[in-house]
Amino acid sequence: MELSGTSVAVIGLGVSGMAAARLALAEGAEVYVSDSRQDVAVAARGADLEAAGASVELGRHDVERVARAGLVVVSPGIAPDAPVLGALAERGVRWISEPELAARFFAGSLIAVTGTNGKTTVTLLVEHLLREAGVRAAAGGNVGGGLAPAASDLVRMDKPLDWWVLEMSSFQLAGVETFRPDIGIVTNLSPDHLDRYENVAAYYADKAHLFDSADERSVWVLPSEDDVVDRLIDDAPGRRYYFGETPLQAEGGSSGQAFVEGDRLTLLVDGALEQLCPVVDLPLLGRHNVVNALAASLAARLAGAEVAAIARGLRSARPLPHRLEPVAERAGVLWVNDSKATNLAATRSALESMDRPVVLLVGGKDKGEAFGPLAAAFPDRVRAVVAYGAVGPRVAGELLAARPGGGGAPEGRRTSVEVVDGGLDDVVARAAALARPGDVVLLSPACSSFDMFESYEHRGRAFAELARGRS
Repeated sequence: MELSGTSVAVIGLGVSGMAAARLALAEGAEVYVSDSRQDVAVAARGADLEAAGASVELGRHDVERVARAGLVVVSPGIAPDAPVLGALAERGVRWISEPELAARFFAGSLIAVTGTNGKTTVTLLVEHLLREAGVRAAAGGNVGGGLAPAASDLVRMDKPLDWWVLEMSSFQLAGVETFRPDIGIVTNLSPDHLDRYENVAAYYADKAHLFDSADERSVWVLPSEDDVVDRLIDDAPGRRYYFGETPLQAEGGSSGQAFVEGDRLTLLVDGALEQLCPVVDLPLLGRHNVVNALAASLAARLAGAEVAAIARGLRSARPLPHRLEPVAERAGVLWVNDSKATNLAATRSALESMDRPVVLLVGGKDKGEAFGPLAAAFPDRVRAVVAYGAVGPRVAGELLAARPGGGGAPEGRRTSVEVVDGGLDDVVARAAALARPGDVVLLSPACSSFDMFESYEHRGRAFAELARGRS
């Protein structure tokens, strides 16, 4: 793509917006960046871009100037119903996402990872497995948390790469036009971001843009026996490979799969059965991470990694921060930070991974999901629930109504549910009082963090510090 002499408008001065602006400037474009915010952090980022040659406007968006640009890039933090997007749509102006811009400059092959949960784990694990196999690979995209750069920053790396591994959010996929991964991975799908989308169908529709530019060369790595994903991909062209704990009974339409056979992670790729390593050798906590490892292994194999290298990479993988991360164990109580669990499906998966009684911390900003289904895990796993934050009262009310036996079950057999009206320090103090030796105190909030914290990382760090001090 040639940007020299082109005017590029970037809406939003977050990580993606900064990366897009830097790439456009490096390619010789005239760059205008706007953000409705004016806080200190945004102002500092704006000053950096101005020093690099961009025109920056804070506190407003100059719609007419944006509309005149030859290319408009919208950051994922800009809501679909933002007035600036409505104004552009009225003028017939199209826009793209930052990874769409970056992909137009990629020279190597591309793996794209999307889904509701597990995206970051799979993205970084694929990168790790490829590097273990000696493949020049780098991860980026929606990873966040400083774990990997934005897609446009990958483009500007000096070191040539064979494979790019990008995590793609629904917000980023909403703005693609020509984006076509060589290998596309869908980890799973369940309701999420209902505070931003009108309904779950709209959320899934944005995910489906992963398949828009598919052709016969495309390779898809998909969860087995997942009706939602099957409907999403529909009749998109390309070869399909599946992953899941158990092998597919009927392999119609499948070119291969990854599953657990006996006690070992196993691949069946184009007719060849290949065993990787025992499940117990995987250092990642939780059954869902076994499935994540299967997805990543399958993708790495399809990208050319050897079986022995994949097995080595699985054994040397390390847990990611804020994803079922053990942060302290004292007085017989294990404290686990799963702050990345920002929806119900992620929290449910975390609970299913626990083999000790759980004191569960749930709460944050209301995203519109119903919490009652969590109560199904109560009899076997959950001793107590501490609900907190803006959504705390609704969490408690729905869990109390849905717990087995309702309010009439014998006291000794009921999971206690209570609301703590205070900060995270109060929540952790109450959890410490409820926990007994042998328990897990699990922060798996099922909500976004923005009522009390800047991000899930901020929330997770605060929890870890408190856990180490109080546990």
